[in-house]
Order: sequence, then C-alpha cells, then structure tokens
Amino acid sequence: METPDLLGPAGADASVRPATAGDVAAVGAVHSRSWRAGYADHLPAEVLEALDPEALSAAWAGAVTDPPSPRHHVLVACAGSTVVGFLASDDAGEIVGLHVDPTHQRRGHGSRLLSAAADLARTDGVAALSAWCPLVDTPRREFLVSAGFGTDGAWRELEVPGAAIGMREARLVASLDAGG
Repeated sequence: METPDLLGPAGADASVRPATAGDVAAVGAVHSRSWRAGYADHLPAEVLEALDPEALSAAWAGAVTDPPSPRHHVLVACAGSTVVGFLASDDAGEIVGLHVDPTHQRRGHGSRLLSAAADLARTDGVAALSAWCPLVDTPRREFLVSAGFGTDGAWRELEVPGAAIGMREARLVASLDAGG
C-alpha cells in the first residue's frame, strides 16, 4: 500500500509528514508544553510540572518507531523544519494524541494534521475518525467541531496521574464519507 504524499510542496513553510525516530524528542516537548498551557487552570501545578518532556518522548517512541500495525500513525506538523505539532491515531481511526505547541496554534497546523489523518484513515479503509475531548477544553472541542466532528453521547473519566480527580471527556466523531 502506498503512503499518501503528506509533505506538501518542496520548501513549504508548513507541512505534515510521518514522524521519524528523530522527531520523538520534539513530540514529547510539544505534548508537555500543550498540556501545561491548555490545562493550567484545570490541573494542579505539580501534576503539570511532572509532565516531563523526556518521559513523554519515551512514551511516544514505540508508536513512532514500532507501531502496533501499519494502520497506526504518528504524524508531525512542521513550520519549516521545526516540529510544532503531532497527531497519533490507531487502527480504528481514534485520534489518541493531537497537540500543537501553544506558540504555533491558530496557524493551520492542527487542520493540516487532521486532514492528513483523514486521508490516511480513508486509505486504511476506516469510515470515521474519533477523538476524546476533555469537557474543560473548550478550544479543542470548538476546533474539532469546526472540523466536522460531533459528539456521539459517549463519555469517560480520564485518570490523571497525581491529580485527586480525573477529567471527564466526551467522544467526538467525524465521518470520512465523500466530502467528510
């Protein structure tokens, strides 16, 4: 199966591509910074401070270098050659990670990541994308809704290590039918 061209034009200022082993440190750093910025008002400071970029990098390394199946993907968004965001999806089209560095948000990186993930999911024969979104994360929910996602009524409690309480999440889905 041929991988869709995700690179965009040569020399593009903004692009999306499959993550490589060399991107793992940047993925962990983006993950840490996005959680620290996005959840500063919702999680204890000590929990956010414990989000070590190196530990997060190690957690993402296997997904990047040895994915469980060819239908598991980790994509990175780049500004020039700098990784500024990432998206990870599983074989069923669930987005298990979508983060853009706070200093690079609202520049289209998240939209490019979602578009590339949708293209790969279609190639993989997946009918819909899904993502869990913390109820307290209004910007993420609004972004996903603007991209065609809607709630399906499912919810869960996300356990946050070190926090006394978890974060309630709602599942959002988007059909990948023609035009989806």
